Amino acid sequence: MADRPGRTLTARAVLVTCAVALVSVLVTALVAVPVAVRAAEQRERQALAAQAQLAAELLRGRPGRVRELAGERFIRQLGNQGTTIYLISGGEVDRAGLPPQVIDRVSGGRNISGKRLVEGRRALVEGRALAGGDGVVLTRPVGAGVWRQVLRGLWLPLLAGLAAGAVAGSLLARRLARPIRRAALAAARLRAGDRNVRVPVESPAEVADLAYALNGLAGALATSEGRQREFLLSVSHELRTPLTAIRGYAEALADGVIEPSAVADTGRIMLAEAEHLDRLVADLLALARLEAVDFPLEPVPVDLAGLAVDASRTWAARCSSVGVVFRTELPGQPVPAYTDPGRIRQVIDGLLENALRVVPPGAPLVLAVRPAGVDPTAGGVVEVRDGGPGLTDDDLTVAFERGALHQRYQGLRKVGSGLGLALAAGLVRRLGGEMAAGHAPEGGAAFTIRLPSSLT
Repeated sequence: MADRPGRTLTARAVLVTCAVALVSVLVTALVAVPVAVRAAEQRERQALAAQAQLAAELLRGRPGRVRELAGERFIRQLGNQGTTIYLISGGEVDRAGLPPQVIDRVSGGRNISGKRLVEGRRALVEGRALAGGDGVVLTRPVGAGVWRQVLRGLWLPLLAGLAAGAVAGSLLARRLARPIRRAALAAARLRAGDRNVRVPVESPAEVADLAYALNGLAGALATSEGRQREFLLSVSHELRTPLTAIRGYAEALADGVIEPSAVADTGRIMLAEAEHLDRLVADLLALARLEAVDFPLEPVPVDLAGLAVDASRTWAARCSSVGVVFRTELPGQPVPAYTDPGRIRQVIDGLLENALRVVPPGAPLVLAVRPAGVDPTAGGVVEVRDGGPGLTDDDLTVAFERGALHQRYQGLRKVGSGLGLALAAGLVRRLGGEMAAGHAPEGGAAFTIRLPSSLT
């Protein structure tokens, strides 16, 4: 998506920094200009006081001669500087405009310094008293002129500060946007299927966290896709085995190479392979639909002990036919739980099927049921334990991942499709329970199912 003006991080950061710089400039101006104006007025007052003192020295003792020889030029110079001079002789001022109280004070022999209204305008006033009721008063208007002078001295630094803020904001925004753009490009490559992409980790901390997250995502995707490929290869092999058998026998039947007396046995073999294939497809469909909201579950109050008794009738005979010792451990009283009996029976049958595949003749296979606690409302526990080769500690950590154990033990021991444990764990979770794998006291593997007394 193309960048829109004003919507990129760089543009927004520049706008924000410019706004901050502008606010800073305004605040600085509001604080600095009055201070600068007061300082300028103080300098003006000091300069005017010095001029008043000089005028008093020139006029003291000889006012007439001074006015005649140098006064006009002196007055003219002061006028060129924006200063007005008033000469007081015998209590009378030589020009109008000076406030009476100023005239009275100076002619009374007292000096004056400060601000007064002169001809209706605020002005700095410096008056010096001379002998005999004479005196000299210098005035200079204050206000706009001082402000203009101050602003002329401040506008350039303030403008430079604003420009520096904009430049700094632009550089900072580009610095921050660069790793984010790099992360966006990496995410686009991940979306395109590149799992080898990695983002360099750099400061600040938030950008580093983003890089760590993207790198972790890339690694997780690579691991997940690798497991999916292994899982698909395993499933395809499991599907191909019964299909190959069915196809071989079908071709033999079509070619007429099977004796009439062997047709029934061939049909039974083909039926068994077809049932195997049907179970694989059913497991795949169940796994695919397990997290869907429409996955059928019908939880009802169930006696787990009675469910175990029903299962034992089937599995005792199957275990006996292969020399495995089947045993049940029941508490002698009902073990109530709230679950889907059909789905839990599916889980139990799957665990027993997996165990029977690896348990050697003479070894035990145990189906145990017990309450989860003293309180009858605590739910129930179902265990399937065996005396087979068992699982390692590393196996226990991946026991419920699709195809993980199948991949590890293919060619080493009899294995199924790799779907059973993943499907069983998913079903138990959907029913509000927990499933764990561990080591059995009989020497093999133990799978424990905890079911609640009610669904919350």
